Amino acid sequence: MKISLPILLSFNGGYVDTAGFLALQGLFTAHVTGNFVTFGAAMALGTSGAVAKLLALPTFCIVVVLSRLLAHVLSRRSLPVLRTLLSLKFLLLALGAVLAIQLGPFVNGNSAQAILTGIVLVSAMAIQNAVHRVHLSSAPPSTLMTGTTTQIMIDLADLMLGIPAGAKAAWRARVLRMGTAVCCFALGCGSAALLFVLLGMGCFLLPPVIALIGILFYSVELVAKPS
Repeated sequence: MKISLPILLSFNGGYVDTAGFLALQGLFTAHVTGNFVTFGAAMALGTSGAVAKLLALPTFCIVVVLSRLLAHVLSRRSLPVLRTLLSLKFLLLALGAVLAIQLGPFVNGNSAQAILTGIVLVSAMAIQNAVHRVHLSSAPPSTLMTGTTTQIMIDLADLMLGIPAGAKAAWRARVLRMGTAVCCFALGCGSAALLFVLLGMGCFLLPPVIALIGILFYSVELVAKPS
């Protein structure tokens, strides 16, 4: 498997979502609509973290809008758009790691410290979602795998029904691309769970490292492209 920016984004998507869920009393930092469910559960069961879950979606939406506006400004000034947005995401993940280590563990998900840490991580994942949608739209989503998994199953059903010989190469490439994204996302989830058990809040140190590697990969690919 060749390492690429979409693969690193998929790993980080699963990792940050899982680490946030474990450390921040069930807060989804990437799959923000999932917080509707956990918010309802918090209300019904009286568990903590309801405030952060309630703030996650509007925060996510605002950051996506701001990312789009920033991209427009950068483009009009002939400044690097994707690299700048990836760098902002890296800075937010690094800040999230510092906050988690300095302020955690978070026994109360409604504490100001937990909410601040969660909002920073949600903002980082909002930028990742915006970047992926606009600049990497040909690659499978990096933070939500339901649609991708559904498409893989549909493609497998089509294979059972019979695919024309001329279409098999494209079918194989598509399934491989989607399967890789799902596997990397799952690997990120498992890695986050393991490192959370072993390191506690220290598990948040890995996402900014992965994000930085992604920036380096993108820079190398940009330089390698023929002019």
